[in-house]
Amino acid sequence: MKQPKALPDVSGDAARKALVLQYVTIGYNVVEGVIAVGAGLAAASVALVGFGVDSGIELVAALLIAVRLRTAIRTGAVDERKEFRALRFVALTFFALGAFILFESVREVVVQAKPEKSLVGIVLTGISVVTMSFVAAAKRRNGLAMNSRLIVADAAETRLCVWLSVTTFLGLVAYAVLGWTWLDAVAGLVIALFAINQGRRAWGGELTCDV
Repeated sequence: MKQPKALPDVSGDAARKALVLQYVTIGYNVVEGVIAVGAGLAAASVALVGFGVDSGIELVAALLIAVRLRTAIRTGAVDERKEFRALRFVALTFFALGAFILFESVREVVVQAKPEKSLVGIVLTGISVVTMSFVAAAKRRNGLAMNSRLIVADAAETRLCVWLSVTTFLGLVAYAVLGWTWLDAVAGLVIALFAINQGRRAWGGELTCDV
């Protein structure tokens, strides 16, 4: 007989740490998104503008999760129905992110855009790789400690955004040093497929604490 899944534990330090990480994610993505879009428009860089849009998508997901988690901590109980709806919303952000990256990658190949070099973009994405790698690992650690599918799914989305930071960084550096414009588009296609697959798993509740 299949055992029912235990509800997340929101009474311990892991839940409070997870909430702090959501606040960090919100603040960082606001700054990151504004700088990325501004630098992207200045350099006519599709990759940087797309990176900024991704920050907006992750910001929306982080806001929703912060609200749900703060409510659960305050009341000491988890509303399983609302938790499930929030997980579905995170899945939709995966799909939105994957679709956007896929569209922009194909567009880069078709248009063969020649943006300006962007030192600001290189520095920003480099910082994001380091910063959000730590945040993603901490989110997953606390999500596992809480037995929360929602936090584990959010950690997976943050990890995906780290990989987007990596590819954007490499693409900007490759263009600045070697004049390559194709690297970012190719890597973007791979990440888009990964994002869509992660969205499918989150939608079906497969991003569980066992993975």
